[in-house]
Amino acid sequence: MTIWAVANQKGGVGKTTTVVSLASLLARQGKPTLILDMDPHGSLTTYFGHDPDTIKSSIYTIFQKIDRSPNSAIFNALKKTDYDNLYILPASTAMATLDRQLGAQGGKGLIIKKTLQHLGDRFPNIIIDCPPMLGILMVNALAACDQLLIPVQTEFLALKGLEHMLHTLGMINHSRQKGLPFLIIPTMFDEHTRSSVESLRMLHDKYRDGVWDGVVPVDNQFRDVSKLGIPLPTMNEYAPGALAYTALLKHLKHTANDLNTLPHV
Repeated sequence: MTIWAVANQKGGVGKTTTVVSLASLLARQGKPTLILDMDPHGSLTTYFGHDPDTIKSSIYTIFQKIDRSPNSAIFNALKKTDYDNLYILPASTAMATLDRQLGAQGGKGLIIKKTLQHLGDRFPNIIIDCPPMLGILMVNALAACDQLLIPVQTEFLALKGLEHMLHTLGMINHSRQKGLPFLIIPTMFDEHTRSSVESLRMLHDKYRDGVWDGVVPVDNQFRDVSKLGIPLPTMNEYAPGALAYTALLKHLKHTANDLNTLPHV
């Protein structure tokens, strides 16, 4: 089982798009794939046809009931999407209250890790869509994953957001037995824009092996398919954005067995 978390504390960098695209590609390969929406905004949940404002069973209810009735909490929340082999543990906007409810209680940083252990080997591939802020949800996501993927828009302001994310990762690593490997994914790249080209160069100069060699280009089809709730690789596997995520997935699978050799903070 491989668990990836996708996070960036700056919004609008392609975080949910990365989760949707990678998960749909894995599912299309015939492997049961689970996605977790840990963001109270619920963009991933909405993408797959659920309303985070009204949903009854979600990651929020797992946090509420994991100690009393873990199996019913988890399997009531687990939803099959309209796509073969693709399942979701959806978000509820009520998750935004968890820090206030649970912040003073100990032992709440491993709830998602325990949740995934309850699922056993049912899902060989799991991808977590992280919240943008540091709190109990982010702590849970990073404690549960094997590798952190950080989408970064190739523009100067986004590079500052990356510094914040890596600072957060450094703090999280203090509570882990070993550092969490990360990979920076350049997104929304426009080869015709000087700022995009310069930002990409700066990423590689500063973070070197921590940056994926490829890029996810600007592709308006991402916006079009999100309105329809369809992953781009499903709609058009030859779209530039879909081809980029196909290449990224190939890289991730190639390095999955050697995570200890990858860059850490």
